[in-house]
Amino acid sequence: MSTAEMEQLTSGASNRIIPLLKTLRMVLLFVHTFFLSLLLFILPRRRRRGISESLLDAPSSKKRKSAWKREEEDTLRRRALAECYSTGDGHCPYRSATFLFFGGRNNALFCRSWVPVSGTPRGILIIIHGLNEHSGRYADFARQLTSCNFGVYAMDWIGHGGSDGLHGYVPALDYVVADTVAFLEKIRLENPGVPCFLFGHSTGGAVVLKAAYSPQIEGIVEGIVLTSPALRVKPAHPIVGAVAPIVSLVAPKFQFKGANKRGIPVSRDPAALVAKYSDPLVYTGPIRVRTGYEILRISAHLTRNFKFVSVPFFVLHGTADRVTDPQASQDLYNEAASEFKDIKLYDGFLHDLLFEPEREEIAQDIINWMEKRLRVGVEDVNVT
Repeated sequence: MSTAEMEQLTSGASNRIIPLLKTLRMVLLFVHTFFLSLLLFILPRRRRRGISESLLDAPSSKKRKSAWKREEEDTLRRRALAECYSTGDGHCPYRSATFLFFGGRNNALFCRSWVPVSGTPRGILIIIHGLNEHSGRYADFARQLTSCNFGVYAMDWIGHGGSDGLHGYVPALDYVVADTVAFLEKIRLENPGVPCFLFGHSTGGAVVLKAAYSPQIEGIVEGIVLTSPALRVKPAHPIVGAVAPIVSLVAPKFQFKGANKRGIPVSRDPAALVAKYSDPLVYTGPIRVRTGYEILRISAHLTRNFKFVSVPFFVLHGTADRVTDPQASQDLYNEAASEFKDIKLYDGFLHDLLFEPEREEIAQDIINWMEKRLRVGVEDVNVT
């Protein structure tokens, strides 16, 4: 499918739907108000009161409490699993830890750290994982980073891993962007003078890229690394893209099976696939409507604004990726205003680059880029 065709299914569709969505919301509010008023006038006063108290208030209240309780119990269960998740520390020369970070909406977000034992790290990489996965999956990558004297921190999104929220549900990716910015600021304050990088995979890459649009972020990070970023994402079918804005308002948590890209492999390593889809902290259910719509929305926004990207970045993508578009990564590289930017396309590789058979070589490419960026930063300081 051509780039133009894909844009029609994402950013173009979103722009056409938004005015319609606003009109539909006004119509729905009017219809709802009209029928509620009619009901109140037609029914006898006593009966109205009985209905509102016994049939409406109590059951809905109990239902809300029950749903909230189930969600809280599931969060606690996932958090316990996250605490026990094996990161294979062994006798490696680093300290690992887990902790909770409270985001902008006061949600408890589960976080991890891997820090070299000897001395101050030369730099820090903050990992923002992809959709439906969690930070613990990046332990091997973190181990390779710490062996090169880089510290690593990672945060589970809302609704993911050991963090608060309904599993697999993201009410707004802008919340994840805001949490990412706040988490970065926290890590910088705790590690004064240590250069920081942001890393994002897939939808996490879209989150990191949107965070990097902020001049505030550009001034406090040495650069960002994006693997298989979710740019110019297209829905499974044009109809899905058309109805998603409406359904995401009416039934945001509804699990939409039609949106799943079934049978698409994300790694050429069979063991990596088994490990991912047997991991209880990885959400494997149908995508929730609001979550899917949020991905379409942020992807369309980013695609329209490539030319405003000025932060140093390194984007990596497999040419055989069928989940996200490698051509979109190429377009980001071509159009971005960044003076320090690099791209590497891996011929025949799939979506989860850090879980491909060549994962160590890919991780080393990232480390090499970070080291190059740090050398350039030192040279810039010496010149000034």
